[in-house]
Amino acid sequence: MATRKKAPQTAPIRDSDALIRRAVQLERCRSSLWEFQKQRDPKFFRDSRPHLKQIADVLQGVFQRKLIRPDGRPYRKVILSIPPRHGKSYSISGFNQWAFGQRHDTRIGVISYNDILTGRFSQGVRDQIDEEKISPEQIVYSDIFPEVKLKYGDSSRGIWALEGEYFSFLATSFGGTMTGIGFNIGIIDDPIKLPTEAYNDDFLDQQYAWYTDAFLSRLEEDAMIIIVMTRWSSRDLAGRVMEDEPGEWLEIKMRTPMESGEMLCPELLSRATYESRARLTSPEIMAANYGQEPVDRKGAMYLQFSTTADWDIPKAMEWATRGKRLCYIDTADTGADYLCAIVANTLEGEGAILDVLYTDAPMEDTEIQTAYMLYKHRVPLCVVESNNGGRGFRRNVERLLWERFKWRGTKFIDHNQRDNKEARILTQSGYVERHLYYPPDWKRRWPAYARAMV
Repeated sequence: MATRKKAPQTAPIRDSDALIRRAVQLERCRSSLWEFQKQRDPKFFRDSRPHLKQIADVLQGVFQRKLIRPDGRPYRKVILSIPPRHGKSYSISGFNQWAFGQRHDTRIGVISYNDILTGRFSQGVRDQIDEEKISPEQIVYSDIFPEVKLKYGDSSRGIWALEGEYFSFLATSFGGTMTGIGFNIGIIDDPIKLPTEAYNDDFLDQQYAWYTDAFLSRLEEDAMIIIVMTRWSSRDLAGRVMEDEPGEWLEIKMRTPMESGEMLCPELLSRATYESRARLTSPEIMAANYGQEPVDRKGAMYLQFSTTADWDIPKAMEWATRGKRLCYIDTADTGADYLCAIVANTLEGEGAILDVLYTDAPMEDTEIQTAYMLYKHRVPLCVVESNNGGRGFRRNVERLLWERFKWRGTKFIDHNQRDNKEARILTQSGYVERHLYYPPDWKRRWPAYARAMV
């Protein structure tokens, strides 16, 4: 009787172990947002970056109603105050994908700063849901959540649906339309991009009005709300909602450096890079960006000024020979306003003030005074704010330079300044204090200008 030859056992056992490990990993990804994030992008979501795990755990805890408020009710509103470039928006993108896997009927609305960012955000969520395998061993989204598929033919970047749903995801910007659409997860991602906006009361009021009048009306009962932002002002969106709804918001605030002195994530922002940025950025902006401390400055906009008094002879000679001369002019907006024209030598991002014209004299006087100042210092480049009659002022000064002084060596550039003036002053004050140098007697030479500055 012939004996049946047994097949080798090693390969089936190895294949069986691999299948078991794969099944275990898939289940981990389904039950844990952090495991899903690590599987999604293992190079970015690593155990060596614990702040990313904290973000994942908080989002999952609020989604599953496991994080409880002091009054015994679950948190449904969360604010993530996190430094720039530390993965907050990328974490939210993965959370959206994971949430669809938990509940197929999830409807998500994401509000970002502008349409370009919203389009990229939406595309990133879509692409990973629809990812195809490169090799049989690879785990992709459809392996983890096989029931989640994009609706065929629904290819819009900004709004799309999953199979079996009328609507699943909308990405829009502040002020964008949301008519006829309701969410059970509403996300506001980085509503402020520029420091000047954080100090502009009109901008902040408009954002908050859109949040209360449009965004909240689109949320379904017991919806989850996420605000992801770097804190800037006590009047920013995060500050206002926490003031208006005390106890309802769970704020996760991350700082770098941390209280221990260590960086939050040295792999994403090293101490050396942080200190390099701190040298060029005002302390107030660094505190807002990396310390999540809202900056509401009162009183004097400038606390100190640098002068050339401490320059040695070689440094003074370098500025005289290498510096590029520039004049910047802010024309008078109204009859009671002042014209401000400043001539400076510029070198490697810094400036040494040579002359200042600061006056509320009528335009027929300031035009000839400005022309003379440009001629006296032989200024090769003059930038004029073109708002409120600035172009007409520039044309007259250019004409006077030629007619009165026979000088055509100055090139003029019109600059349309759209930003709020006080906001610009606040955000740039630290740089002005440390990188613009005045003559030692500048307050005596230009007393009206000095009073305005201090």
